[in-house]
Amino acid sequence: MARYLKERTGVAEETWSEIRATVSEILGAVERDGEAAVRRYSDRFDGWSPPSFRVADDALRDAADVISDELREHIAFAQAQIRGFAEMQRSTLVDEEWETLPGVTLGQRFLPVGAVGAYSPGGLYPLIASAIMTVLVPKVAEVPRVVACAPPRGPAGMHPPQLYAMVTSGADEILCIGGVQAFAAMAFGIEDLEPVDMLVGAGNAYVAEAKRQLFGTVGIDLLAGPTEVMVLADDSADPAIVAADLLGQAEHGPTSPATLVTTSEDLARAVSDAVDAWLEGEWPTKEVAGTAWRDHGAIIVCEDEEEAAAVADDIAPEHLEIQTEDPDWYLKRMSSYGTLFLGTHATVAYSDKAIGTNHVLPTRGAARYTGGLWVGKFLKAVTYQRVTAEGSARVAASTAAIADAELMFGHALTARLRVDPARYPDALPAIPPTHPLEDEG
Repeated sequence: MARYLKERTGVAEETWSEIRATVSEILGAVERDGEAAVRRYSDRFDGWSPPSFRVADDALRDAADVISDELREHIAFAQAQIRGFAEMQRSTLVDEEWETLPGVTLGQRFLPVGAVGAYSPGGLYPLIASAIMTVLVPKVAEVPRVVACAPPRGPAGMHPPQLYAMVTSGADEILCIGGVQAFAAMAFGIEDLEPVDMLVGAGNAYVAEAKRQLFGTVGIDLLAGPTEVMVLADDSADPAIVAADLLGQAEHGPTSPATLVTTSEDLARAVSDAVDAWLEGEWPTKEVAGTAWRDHGAIIVCEDEEEAAAVADDIAPEHLEIQTEDPDWYLKRMSSYGTLFLGTHATVAYSDKAIGTNHVLPTRGAARYTGGLWVGKFLKAVTYQRVTAEGSARVAASTAAIADAELMFGHALTARLRVDPARYPDALPAIPPTHPLEDEG
């Protein structure tokens, strides 16, 4: 039986009902009042009310001038890895058609979404990699219009490296707005910005709730809230590395869950001690990471591999590191995670920044039913049919019989007309004058 050596003790500062109400108020105001509402909330939350929320051309040029050549090269490296993996994934999605019966041809096509709003978080940390992953990947999918958006970092506006990443990743339009009001602006349109068809990007609980409430008005990628990490380890793991990987993700924010699942109580205690040692020593973001670990960290000790895998699948973490003697066993066994890291050298930071996979991933158990952001999210899988007279003769009878049984007599008629047009309109089938259910009650 799995048992907790350390349990989560923290609770969210605001309840979900309060978050829902706040988000609903902002979205409703922006839908009703447009730019005026965006400006009001931007000024309240970020102290930001520029003449235009569009980033000016001179700011775009300045962003390239203020970052070092070395950082430019590293951004280009990350872009190459992310673009390359997205292109390989795109190559697996093939337009195709098949003759399923004589005279019946069915086909599929993958068509890009028309316009995407790509949000990059910038509150506690201005995420450069997020700008690459949410802008460049839809461009690989050939989305015609990508609107990039991130919050201001001060009176000068957006963080220059983040802005540079957006520009060089192919953004067609760039806005400097933060939080819920940013998603509302892209969904409903402001200034001369046309509304987008789809919103993507990670963020805090308010951002996740904004996407949830906007779904239907626009499409969304997934509900990605505060980041999560789980390390699944046995006694072959290095406690200091496990502890560092837990704290490395916990630095995202004070409510970020970090979990160790292990088959070794000795390792569990060693990791707990190593976390304390890091936090008492020189861990660079100890104030944030320490709070997250204290309130939302957990250590779970399991009896064997099967129990450890079952516990991990039940939690369905966003990031799952496997630091065991046989990580491939878990690759074959596990089914619920945002992305998987196999072996000691596969750390979440690589995926978060530059290795090529996308870091916009499901949280709060959503990995049980969805994967993360990838090039396929920006493509609509549409189908078509081509039918000859021979094909119609093979399909019409079953279609009409099923339609009759459903009391959808018009559907049945459209099928029968294809194969026996001479019967109509003089010999229409007997159809009840009213729907049978209308006579009840």
